[in-house]
Amino acid sequence: MAEPYDAIVLAGGSARRLGGVDKVALVVAGRSLLDRVLAAVADADRVVAVGPARTTAAPVTWTLEEPPGGGPVAALAAGLLLTQAPVVAVLAADLPFLDAATLRVLRDALGSRDGALLVDADNRDQLLVGVWRATSLRAALPEAADGARLGAVLAALDAVRVRVEGHPWFDCDTDDALAEARRLGPASP
Repeated sequence: MAEPYDAIVLAGGSARRLGGVDKVALVVAGRSLLDRVLAAVADADRVVAVGPARTTAAPVTWTLEEPPGGGPVAALAAGLLLTQAPVVAVLAADLPFLDAATLRVLRDALGSRDGALLVDADNRDQLLVGVWRATSLRAALPEAADGARLGAVLAALDAVRVRVEGHPWFDCDTDDALAEARRLGPASP
């Protein structure tokens, strides 16, 4: 059985490629992108969302990165301050196909490693779809997280790469990706 876990959902960013809209509020299959991700982590002990507070269908603890707009490493650092579980899921808030089953696979794959990271169909690491040991993440964070590259931080950790059926790593960063997600119409988690 997988260890208890908390979830950090990165829900900030400027959505420049989507014209600056509130990306995580965009709707796919009747639910906002953020609510779809929150449904996937419904079994987490605690869910911390990093970004401007919004109304959500599930309870969330909100926080902001320091400095505001400091990027994903700064957001991860802010989220980690509010987690307590030994394992932490680190997720983007714009993943319409993410589900609880994928998170279970990642948590089961963790074993004694620092992390379990999803890879896409082209075998690319999906840095914002992973499960990590909280102590390992904290140790890997640079003192100055503002502007640090997430890939460089996570590269220092021993992570198993996991591939699953479907495309739970698919994110909605562009109008075309959003249209594709809506066309594919994921089932409600």
